[in-house]
Formats: sequence, structure tokens, C-alpha cells
Amino acid sequence: MADKVLIYTRFPKTLMTRFAERFDLLDTAGKPANEVFPVEELAAVRAMLTAGGTPLGGAEMDRFPKLGAIICYGTGHDGVDLKAAAARNIAVGHSPGANAASVADIAMTLMLAATRRILVADQYVRSGDWAASKQSPMMRPPAGMPSRRIGIYGMGEIGRKIAARSAAFESEVGYFSRSRHDVPYQYFPTLEALADWCSVLMVAVRASAETSHVVNADILKRLGADGFIVNISRGSVIDEAALVAALTDGTIAGAGLDVYAREPHAPDALTALPNVVLSPHIGGHTRDSHVAMQNCVLANLTAFFAGKPLPHEVREGAKTA
Repeated sequence: MADKVLIYTRFPKTLMTRFAERFDLLDTAGKPANEVFPVEELAAVRAMLTAGGTPLGGAEMDRFPKLGAIICYGTGHDGVDLKAAAARNIAVGHSPGANAASVADIAMTLMLAATRRILVADQYVRSGDWAASKQSPMMRPPAGMPSRRIGIYGMGEIGRKIAARSAAFESEVGYFSRSRHDVPYQYFPTLEALADWCSVLMVAVRASAETSHVVNADILKRLGADGFIVNISRGSVIDEAALVAALTDGTIAGAGLDVYAREPHAPDALTALPNVVLSPHIGGHTRDSHVAMQNCVLANLTAFFAGKPLPHEVREGAKTA
């Protein structure tokens, strides 16, 4: 008999195909588990699969008295209460670095689209304004990549790949993280110092209580009127109201966003702005990233049911990059 795994978060069925070949999946389709499956069946659940950003606290864990493993699909695990899990001897696993290349790619895509005003340029062509030789202030020449200073907040796997890609564009690269890393980029001791220095701030730090709204009105003001911000981390890291205000009043020049405070809802105040490029949290959404993340999930689940330590375990107190 196949081991049972509760699918706690709603996932596209195509992403669950490989897991279904090995495990008996109890798919909640994103609904409360007790509304989908009988209590006695949930009482026997030993492992669950969830999205890292989905809230999962101690009270919810207690609904599953035999739960021993929470496996996050992806790198993030900010929704899981690690202290509550540790107190209940529940191991938490994730997929570290599995989607780093894809997320770094979308960061660069958003940065180039925002700084080169690609959406505005696209509309300039489609509207016929280009053919009519109509002038547009949004089409004034921007700075090129060799003139930009790229500041990276968070030097984990994703941050390193963003840095390497930025350097390949001949940009100067600097970073801030909780600790200095052995990388060939300038280190700044505070986020404030990094924002003062850079012209593009890339947010690649792991979401946590200490990083919530850490990019606030002051950081945006330090970035300046010619500055841009790109967020591929979590929406919680940026004070979204402060960001809207900064984009509206010209405190900063523009933004590229793949994540938002209340997904899947991007506020109307953001979607109405011409100096923002938006994507629907697709940073890690490539075929190779999904295969890599699934490999990590399968390795974690296989080890757990074999009574072995998770090969990709998250531990309480894990550092943010």
C-alpha cells in the first residue's frame, strides 16, 4: 500500500503527477482538509505537501496527530511556523536552490523591462504613435546597464545568480545580507547604505518576521528619483502602500514586481501605474525548475517514509540570506 500524503495547498494537477506515481495523494484542492476528508483519515496522515507561503501554524498541525513531515514545494517556507513544528517533532523540508536560476532570470527580465520601459515602448508601437512621430516623455533615453549600480538584498542562491547575471551586463554590483559572503561584490553593512549606493535594488531576501516591510518609505527615498526596485522574494518584504506612494509621486522611477502582499491580488493602485512591470509570481515557473523542485520533494518524502532524516530539511532559526 502506498504511503499517504496530504496535499494541503491547491496545486495544478500536472505538478502532482510524479508524486501520484509514488504516493497515495489526499488532495484538498486548497479547501480545509476536514471539509474534504473524514477525521479518521486525516488522523492517520503522516506527511503533507504545501506551498511555502501558505500559513500553517501549530493549531492546524494539531489537526493531524501523526503528522511527522511538512514538505514545502519550492524554496520558501515562511508560512510554516518552524517553532510549532519543532515543538511537535515535525520535520520541515523544502527545495533549496532548485528554482534559483529561473527566479534570477525573471529578476533580470523585470529589471530590463522596467528600466528600458518595454511596456511603454510596446504600447508606443501598437498605438501608432511611433509611426506618427508623436513625442512621449516616457520614451526619453534611460541609462544603460554599464551605468547602473545593482544592489542585491540577500546573497543566497538566487542573489548570487542575480549578481552574476548583473555583472555580465557590465553593471557594478553590491549587496547587503545578514553576513558577508565570499563573493566578488562590494558588501554594504546595512540595507540603508545599499539603497543610498545603488540605482536598482533587487529584493532577494527570504521572507521572515524580521524582513516584513523592511523595504519601507525611507529605503525607497534613499533609492532616489532615478532608482528602480525589483522584488522576486515575497510581497511582505516591501511596504506596499509606501511603494505605491513612491511610484506615484516620483520618489522612485519604477518597479518590477513578481510578488505582492495579498496574492493573487495586485492592488489597483499598482496595476494602474505605467512605470511598473508586473508578473504573476512566475519566477520559479519553468519546466526545469519544477523538475528540480519535484526531485527535492520526492527525496524528502522518500527519506521520511523510510525513517531517515530529510535530505533538504529546514531548521528552526535558519538564516535569511
